[in-house]
Amino acid sequence: MPSAEAEHPSGRLDGSAKPAPAVNQGLLQLSIADAASLSSAQVLDRLGSGRAGLSAREATLRLAECGPNAIRTHRANAWLVLGRQFASPILVLLIITAVLSVFLGDPTNSVVIGAILLVSVGLGFANEFRAERASEALHSRVTHRTVVLRDGSMTDVDITALVPGDVVHLTLGAVIPADIRLLATRNLLCDESILTGESLPVAKDPAPVHTGASLGDLASCAFMGTIIHSGSCDGVVVATSGRTEFGRIALGLGERQPETGFQLGLKRFSFLLLRVALVLTSLIFVANLLLQRPLTESLLFSLAIAVGITPQLLPAVVSTSLAAGTRQLAKRRVLVKRLVCIEDLGDMDILVTDKTGTLTEGRIGYTGALPVNPDNADGDLLTLGLLATEADYNQAKLSSVGQNPLDAALWDSPGASDFNPVHFERLDMIAFDHQRRRTTVLVREPGQPDLLVTKGAPEDILALCGPTPPSVHEMLDVQFNAGSRVVAVATRPAAGLRQLTAADERDLSLAGFLVFFDPPKPNARESLDRLEDLGISVKIATGDNAKVAEKACADLDVLSGGTLTGAEIEEMSDAELSVAARATTIFARVSPEQKARIITLLRQSGGAVGFLGDGINDALALHKADIGISVDSATDVAKDAADVVLLDKDLNVLAEGVREGRRIFANTIKYVLMGTSSNFGNMFSAATASALLSFLPMLPGQILLNNLLYDTGQLAIPGDRVDQEQLRAPSHWDIAFIRRFMVLFGPISSLFDFATFALMLYVFDAMPGEFRSGWFIESIATQTLIIFAIRTRRVPFLRSRPSPGLTAASLGVIVLGVFLPLSPLQGVLGFDPLPAPFFVALLTMIAVYMVLVESAKAWFFSRSAQALPPGPVPARRRQATHHVDRRASRFSSPTKMTGRGTHQSKTDAKNRAVRPLSSRREP
Repeated sequence: MPSAEAEHPSGRLDGSAKPAPAVNQGLLQLSIADAASLSSAQVLDRLGSGRAGLSAREATLRLAECGPNAIRTHRANAWLVLGRQFASPILVLLIITAVLSVFLGDPTNSVVIGAILLVSVGLGFANEFRAERASEALHSRVTHRTVVLRDGSMTDVDITALVPGDVVHLTLGAVIPADIRLLATRNLLCDESILTGESLPVAKDPAPVHTGASLGDLASCAFMGTIIHSGSCDGVVVATSGRTEFGRIALGLGERQPETGFQLGLKRFSFLLLRVALVLTSLIFVANLLLQRPLTESLLFSLAIAVGITPQLLPAVVSTSLAAGTRQLAKRRVLVKRLVCIEDLGDMDILVTDKTGTLTEGRIGYTGALPVNPDNADGDLLTLGLLATEADYNQAKLSSVGQNPLDAALWDSPGASDFNPVHFERLDMIAFDHQRRRTTVLVREPGQPDLLVTKGAPEDILALCGPTPPSVHEMLDVQFNAGSRVVAVATRPAAGLRQLTAADERDLSLAGFLVFFDPPKPNARESLDRLEDLGISVKIATGDNAKVAEKACADLDVLSGGTLTGAEIEEMSDAELSVAARATTIFARVSPEQKARIITLLRQSGGAVGFLGDGINDALALHKADIGISVDSATDVAKDAADVVLLDKDLNVLAEGVREGRRIFANTIKYVLMGTSSNFGNMFSAATASALLSFLPMLPGQILLNNLLYDTGQLAIPGDRVDQEQLRAPSHWDIAFIRRFMVLFGPISSLFDFATFALMLYVFDAMPGEFRSGWFIESIATQTLIIFAIRTRRVPFLRSRPSPGLTAASLGVIVLGVFLPLSPLQGVLGFDPLPAPFFVALLTMIAVYMVLVESAKAWFFSRSAQALPPGPVPARRRQATHHVDRRASRFSSPTKMTGRGTHQSKTDAKNRAVRPLSSRREP
């Protein structure tokens, strides 16, 4: 039942909007702890507001003063992106060395290295800035809104437009949009785990708390970023943006998003290569000094080796892949809210979904009434069903907006046209909730005694009625076994009753059943097959009766692992449910809280869990899932909670999204495998040759040019095709696999480098310039062509065709690599012309090289360690920072953050971020 704090003489609790004074510092200085200990009337007075909220004009003034209610900016900043390109310590060292070489009398290498660095930084900037712009466009397409009172009327505004003094109305599943002082609550429980780490929801009440209470004990307040677990509330905004508790924590994390598991794996592997490079280049530098080579030349060569062994353009390839993925997903009618959601989508191996609209058409139709008393007419039972709806009788036939699907089907039925609303007066109502699973109304008809009418789940309604004959249960089972959805209707006289409570729902007489049907989707079986091919197990979580859900699955030939009902789940411990949930296919008659609990335990037991839901009762589970998925036609609360929005509620669309996520991962791994194996081989060859030859095998600028040409060709990888077997299951970062791959294919590359050295020295008696030309061409040709072998486990071209873009880019790099040593620039670059027989020998070596690589590849992938698909995935434990940032992404503005709340001390924010809310006290 609703609860509200008593009025205070100084407040405006009569529904009138209080004229507010000009915005002043007092609005920004009222802390949530102070507000919690004041009466709601006093808080409204301090904030210059009233129960009717602010005027639109006043809200605009306050927004200009306080700034947007945002703790992130999603505006792409070209200068920041450019600055990040110089974050690599190797690039900084190269810049310094290039400058030093000018003063040491070697301007040619300095110009070459400077030009190469300019191109490298330019490529990285162009691709990363493009990805940032794509991310900005995504944020601009997705809005998060909340219901607020402006000028005494309910209106829908973007959450970033909230200001102190706004009065908001929030319901089940909503994310609290600011720190608010509660004015009225209705069975309100809030999930504050994002702040406290506590899994149990906290009861809230608008009564003031004692002064000095810790923030975790402020029951009269609700905090930004927390979720309404049950019930609803009205509250006044006290703090926004960085002045909120959640805002301070999020600001302490910084603007950049926490790294995903994949990004963290890339970073760790890059550091591994960097350590290898530092050791290798230090040894090379010392060896060159011992060979009495010039200091600058030795330093440049060593640094070039360090750069060459690391995949420099890996961030650009990843960001290009993600940006391209968002465009492809948009074409497939899948909207992701953040770029990193694509990786989460590809990771998914368990999908929990409602059956309505996914396995069925989602167009629920009323098929008829089944009175339990033959003397009652079908029309009379339908009338009782129409009375027990939450809709306004006078408007329900005109519009179904805001009605649940079953009520909408009732009002759309032909029999509803005979219902005359003027014959009935609604005296009171208890709205539907997911604990009672019924709606109860108290109605009056002229000349008739007042009547209590209840409509809801048959199991719950029958429990409130007297003994029912076996024929009633048989009637019900027949409908359930046919796959029909059934709603029970019961009544009792209510003379003298004026206000309903749950205790009045007793001693009912069953009137009968209302029957509905939602046919299976014609393409549902095909959709399930596609998800099965992707290694995704589908589980159904529904509020329907178990027999109805089982019938729908049986009609679609779904192999069921069993059914659990909400009542059975309630009796199970977390440990028991965790084991049972892995095997169970159908969860029937489950509440929103039970859905969220199932999702949580599935995640803890291993795998990445996606949840597809579109109703208010799905919001809790959407928040708990690794990847929350909703549809464009969903309720605002569900869309707000989701990470991915399907523009069509179709599992085929979702399957396309998963394929795209996995394709992006697969193409990124291609770059890692190709870059590390070929770079490792080439740099090992260069290091060995520099120690054995009397001259450098390749000049520093030539090494960097070779590496830049190769990496440029790799930028086409994000658009490459991916073999079907690579999409069958989620792929995960495996450093051991990459290390094995590098150790095998790197030396094969070095073997042919050494063959080239021998050819140039002993067959062509090459001078240093010719030697460098020959190795430059052989190196760029072999490491570029190996792309076509490494990109697939199949035979290239015959059983796996690369994309036209990758083919053109690779061949273009080879042509340019052959042209440069023969071009007018050869002198500037340090090359000399090559004899024609060299190219004949080169073609022969390339052919032998490709055959050897294919043979090694066949042996490598035949071993059990590289078998596809991988075994059961380990449980992924995401840190709290991931969840904080995921929640914080909704509080994002396209403009530069200028509000006072965003200028909080970073040190203070970080200190707050590491302490649980329950242990903090407002100073």
